[in-house]
Amino acid sequence: MSELFTPYKLGTLELRNRTIRSAAFEAMCPGNRPSKELFDYHTAVARGGIGMTTVAYAAVCQSGLSFDTQLWMREEIVPELKALTDAIHAEGAKASIQLGHCGNMTHKRTCGCMPIGASAGFNLYSPTFHRKMTLKDIDEVVEAYGHAVELAIEAGFDGVEIHAGHGDLISQVRAPYTNHRHDEYGGSLENRMRFMERCVDASVKAADGRIPVFAKLNTRDGFKGGQETEELIEVAKDLRAHGVSAIVLSGGFVSRAPMYVMRGQFPVPVFTHYMPMNQWWLKIGVTFAGKIVSPTVPFKPLFFWDDAVKFRDAMPDFPFVFVGGVTSRADADKVVDAGFPMVQFGRAVLEDTDFVNKMKDDDNHCSACEHSNFCIGRMYSKSMQCHKVCEDITPRLEKAVERINRQNDRDERRLGYKK
Repeated sequence: MSELFTPYKLGTLELRNRTIRSAAFEAMCPGNRPSKELFDYHTAVARGGIGMTTVAYAAVCQSGLSFDTQLWMREEIVPELKALTDAIHAEGAKASIQLGHCGNMTHKRTCGCMPIGASAGFNLYSPTFHRKMTLKDIDEVVEAYGHAVELAIEAGFDGVEIHAGHGDLISQVRAPYTNHRHDEYGGSLENRMRFMERCVDASVKAADGRIPVFAKLNTRDGFKGGQETEELIEVAKDLRAHGVSAIVLSGGFVSRAPMYVMRGQFPVPVFTHYMPMNQWWLKIGVTFAGKIVSPTVPFKPLFFWDDAVKFRDAMPDFPFVFVGGVTSRADADKVVDAGFPMVQFGRAVLEDTDFVNKMKDDDNHCSACEHSNFCIGRMYSKSMQCHKVCEDITPRLEKAVERINRQNDRDERRLGYKK
């Protein structure tokens, strides 16, 4: 039996195996509350053999919402979330939830106020201006993290993941690229980590040992001027000192290097197809500038491997979770055998919710996901779905996906990632 399929214990959390569904945003929460689609998806993943499934990208407060289809943690949705965690537990899996605040990556019509960030500026992706967080704003967001953890426990979650990567608010304050403050939250790394520390402290205090607190952290931001691996290792050590139980090692800064997070091509035709007609001006902009703003970063298996190993070597006795390009049983075994006690899957369990069970039954099993990123292009306007099961896909979109897949195949062969 592969170690991948042995139980793993982290504080109060005991997983039946080392596999976790990553906090890949589902866009399945219209009205900012759980839907039947979210329920059906996560219970299917649990039934498919996963050790723990992570409900993604729940905003700790209204100002932290990026999308209309995103969870917003509040009392009124706790019974619905409890029904979801009960169903996941009935399938033998555990449930976690990712908590975060998008910072400047939103618009007033979504978050209900002028977006906030580490510093004032303009967000090209919304597009909108955003204002600098006041000290009062900071106190309110910190308090919201603690309250969100309390709600997660009430809803039956077995763990929480604090989103401290990908250019969300915590990493906006931590990164010199977006933080130009001159107070106690700006300047030195020590100052830039202060907001993160306060959010984590509030979360750990609220958890009170009842559930473990994970954090998602970049291994590097993926662009010149962003945080690099050496500095982020120091951040990881700081997270550990503040009580985080495990760290998910990811990468990329969505507002600056979006495809560094996801790899492959930015799916322009999918993105524009699903955008509302009243955003015609944005459709035009994405059509002509999408691939310039979001340049291709070719997919390769285990794409965060080299940097993740540096974190493992710097903190060999700490449980890091590997994520990024794990598409086969061989990949997953390599990760666990290398000392990463848990491994996360995103697109592999979207393409096939039975992926983990199939890996368990077949040492040579490999995901059939083609990394076209159709699912990512669709999630900005509708729920995240694989093109293979999407009922509203059109013949034109199917041809666009085929073109993307052919280009991905050429890129991967040219770079030696595929033979």
